[in-house]
Amino acid sequence: MPELPEVQTIVNDLNAADVIGTPISSARVFWTRTIASPGSKSFCRRLKGRKFTAIRRRGKYLVFDMDDGHTLLLHLRMSGRLHLVAADTPRIKHEHVILSFADGRHLRFHDPRKFGRLSLLKDPAPILDRLGPEPLATGFTARALGKLLKNRKRILKPLLLDQTFIAGLGNIYVDEALWEAKLHPRRLASSLSNPEIKALHRAIPRVLKRGLQNLGTSLGSGKANFYSVASRQGRNKDQLKVFRRTDLPCPRCKENIKRIIVGQRSTHICSTCQKI
Repeated sequence: MPELPEVQTIVNDLNAADVIGTPISSARVFWTRTIASPGSKSFCRRLKGRKFTAIRRRGKYLVFDMDDGHTLLLHLRMSGRLHLVAADTPRIKHEHVILSFADGRHLRFHDPRKFGRLSLLKDPAPILDRLGPEPLATGFTARALGKLLKNRKRILKPLLLDQTFIAGLGNIYVDEALWEAKLHPRRLASSLSNPEIKALHRAIPRVLKRGLQNLGTSLGSGKANFYSVASRQGRNKDQLKVFRRTDLPCPRCKENIKRIIVGQRSTHICSTCQKI
């Protein structure tokens, strides 16, 4: 599933592609359940003639502000991608939604596993306001993180994956941040000392910024693999320290990386660096 760096890379691609301000001449939906709200016919009718005024990110959501005050939300889920192509490009399998622009381009939502959803909303606040703080925002301080962690009796990794706790983190970057901070994913959140909280606070932005600099993490060629709008794979795979590096040496202590299950999620740790 694309996480904060991958979603932000897509936002950056779209902002660089000059789709903002270009009228949408039509919208077509080929799998109606892709549209969460409203119905697919109303979705297509309401988008016709509209323009994007801004494209941004909130957590793992792509947020398209419209010129009529509505907001288009897109969550890519497991395998969603966006293709920006010429209108005469043949439609490929699993392109479930196509927005046609007046300049002769298409923005196509491609989703083999069909978990991704688009919503056209008058007010996105009921969805977006449920999300936790942005980990790259200036307000995300060590003190703020400490307040979030205080008295939390949950295991650390599932808590960090909870989008209502911190927005944008997923399996890749949580594993990487916990390794950076030398914290075991099964630690109780409330058990962290002040130095450990500061270490985690340093680690989370560090691994996210590294992912952004490398245009995201692509891990293979499967259905769920990440591609940017420009059909580029992210380069961050080569910078990963533990994620999917089972039995390879830890970059810090040379002990072999182990794969364990935490909260029903595949998790990668160095048991020497990250002691329970």
